[in-house]
Amino acid sequence: MNKKEISEIKKRFTKTKCSFTRLCGCYVDAEKQKRLTLKEAFLGLPEEEMFKYIDIFRKTLSGSIGKTMLNMEFPMEQETNEDGTQRFLMKLLDSKLTDDELLNQFYDKIIENYNFPDHYFIILTHDTYDIPKITTDGIVNEDASEYVYDYILCSICPVKLTKPGLCYNTETNNIEERVRDWLVQPPESGFLFPAFNDRNMDIHSLLYYSKNSDEVDVAITENVLGCQLPLPAKSQKETFNNIVEEALGMECDYEVVKTIHENLNQMIAENAEEPEPLALGKEEMSLLLQKSGVEEKEIETFEERFEQTVGADECLMAANISSPRKFEVSTPDVKITVNPERTDLVETKIIDGVPYLMIEINDMVQVNGIQVVSDLAKDQ
Repeated sequence: MNKKEISEIKKRFTKTKCSFTRLCGCYVDAEKQKRLTLKEAFLGLPEEEMFKYIDIFRKTLSGSIGKTMLNMEFPMEQETNEDGTQRFLMKLLDSKLTDDELLNQFYDKIIENYNFPDHYFIILTHDTYDIPKITTDGIVNEDASEYVYDYILCSICPVKLTKPGLCYNTETNNIEERVRDWLVQPPESGFLFPAFNDRNMDIHSLLYYSKNSDEVDVAITENVLGCQLPLPAKSQKETFNNIVEEALGMECDYEVVKTIHENLNQMIAENAEEPEPLALGKEEMSLLLQKSGVEEKEIETFEERFEQTVGADECLMAANISSPRKFEVSTPDVKITVNPERTDLVETKIIDGVPYLMIEINDMVQVNGIQVVSDLAKDQ
């Protein structure tokens, strides 16, 4: 799914537009015991409750593609095997969340695999979306619907005990100890099945959400959803850095690395208006290195290591390996953050046989927030 497709679904998450048929949930305590299960007609909920659930659903489709939202495909065996995860999710979808046995099986799968030490709340909802036709000139025709998108959305939310404190009791007109409640938090993880690709149902894929892009739950993605987990955002950056270091060897100097990131940030900027985030496979990476002045021999080594580590047909998200907002230079004792548009202010030099990192400065220098006078200004 791309940004436009996710946005189209999220726009339905309002009180006036939503058409959720059912709301199901299971409250699990720290001992992995089911404390509560519920099934409700969503539109029959009190208005304030409805708003709270809608807010949770919106957060389950939030963040960036490739970081907090991951497009995943089912391996073929999960679709052909009678006990496959995709087949099970299809049964859950076809039931429109009315089959108690299927719901309990789903809750049990989550409880068995979700490694969370405290209370949490599993929420499931079902919706049917009559996909409006979009004309060739981009106009949405709500009255012309050719296809229907039938989907379920799952959110897994921590439930935490509110902090102790004092409060004012209006009935007794007194300051008293506050009653502590178990409060449902924003979702830590969740998924949308099936995916909404090319503005239609794609039963071979789903969209997975993780609040923390660096701590994606492998047990849930592999054992419950049956999908292979792509490299998390942090791991993508580390993997790219390691491959560059190994491939370039002694040629991995400041100027080359700076040029690679400048060219990469330019590619990200040029892709900013596209619905699909910029993803770089082996060929795109090779062209990036070539444009950055890397020799052919080092590029060949990079391609070999990329295939071994990432995969010949896999990609890394450009936004995960470079930030247009930050360029960082560090040593074990010093860390410098540079405006990516002014990397020309930093260079390396050898003085009396000692390597130095040189930074051009002006009269606007601050040390711990105090503006100081440069030696050049003193001499003048």
